[in-house]
Amino acid sequence: MTKLLDTLTDPLLDNGFKGFPRTQAPMRRSEVAKAGWNVLAGDLPLPLAVLKREAIEHNLAWMQGQVRRWGIDLAPHGKTTMSPQLFARQLDAGAWGMTVATVTQLAVAVSAGARRGLIANQVVSDQDLAGIQQLLHEHVDLRVVFLVDSLAQLDLIEAWSARHPDSLPFQVMIEIGVDNGRTGVRTHEQAIALAERVRAGKAAKLVGIETYEGQGATGESGPDADYTNILMDRVDAVARHCVTRGLFETDEVLVSAGGSAIYDLVALRLKPSLGMPVRGLLRSGCYLTHDHGTYQRFQRPLDARLGCAPGESLRPAMEIWATVQSCNEPNLAIVAMGKRDISFDLSMPTPIARAARGAMVPSGVPASWEITALNDQHGYLRWSDADAALAPVVGERIAFGISHPCTTFDKWHWMPVVENDYRVTDAVLMHF
Repeated sequence: MTKLLDTLTDPLLDNGFKGFPRTQAPMRRSEVAKAGWNVLAGDLPLPLAVLKREAIEHNLAWMQGQVRRWGIDLAPHGKTTMSPQLFARQLDAGAWGMTVATVTQLAVAVSAGARRGLIANQVVSDQDLAGIQQLLHEHVDLRVVFLVDSLAQLDLIEAWSARHPDSLPFQVMIEIGVDNGRTGVRTHEQAIALAERVRAGKAAKLVGIETYEGQGATGESGPDADYTNILMDRVDAVARHCVTRGLFETDEVLVSAGGSAIYDLVALRLKPSLGMPVRGLLRSGCYLTHDHGTYQRFQRPLDARLGCAPGESLRPAMEIWATVQSCNEPNLAIVAMGKRDISFDLSMPTPIARAARGAMVPSGVPASWEITALNDQHGYLRWSDADAALAPVVGERIAFGISHPCTTFDKWHWMPVVENDYRVTDAVLMHF
């Protein structure tokens, strides 16, 4: 167990990790701060993904304070970062537990100290069911909840439990889905039939109702509010029926929802009046680092709804620094950063800062600068004729903001944590 914890929480870093100096001897993660590195001093090879410490700490505190004001709890989705160090920070800040998508991710969260895990997904395989039971037996104080959305899935769970009569009953939540969406029951009748079947068996206990509203988010407050209320009305109706019929087997009903786009709207509906204790669980994951693209766009109307001033709520905490390597056409520079280094699934990276070779203080970039395309290892940076005099030069460093943290984290095995002057004071590792 000690070896596993060292591997996950304080592993050995060496030059086999992208972004680690080739000339540096291997070191433990906990020793990184002593190295005296500074990203702008050229101490680390580029491209490099960095996390801004002050922004992360601000985001942790802001979101935790917000859920407290809403009277609910936070179960951050760990799939965003898959970092034991960041999981621990979220738990230390007051998170109820960690949300994950798989049993493998659950094991990482448990290693980081989580003792409540919500698998926001359907568990169907024998290996995963056995894996949950193994974790429950290894950690007697661990609670694991996962989602069910069909009688077919419940058949598999009951068949596995019948073959393993000494196993503990699984704790499950019924997922409410939407037409043309992902998982989840589509009708009230399906949800009730499933709840009654869970209650009639011994393999599982119904402890809550869950949904995911993010697939319908538009970024427009009116339509988003209408969509959220219609969805949460369905959640309420199923929950009330289950209470009336005695289908829950718990002292406290869990009601959970919440991505990273319109989480304020759904948060207001996570404590329905059911005549018994209810714990609302918000599962936002991208709040920790936020971004300069997709989630910043959704945050603007969210801030307006909350009455937050600019910079008062979530702040971008991740940057990717890359070197300009070629400038052989007018209004085009090729930067040494591509699809292997930064997200591109929702929108292209955003140039946010520049630093000449040897400069220790970054400056802003012209508004016309944009990444128009990415290859595996190259980015196409273009600008308007009006900004020709401010064109980048070979060897210059450019910082890029991301759009969608989840698909940037999974491109790195580690990231240095930096101060605002880009001194490296910590590091985190990812386990995808």
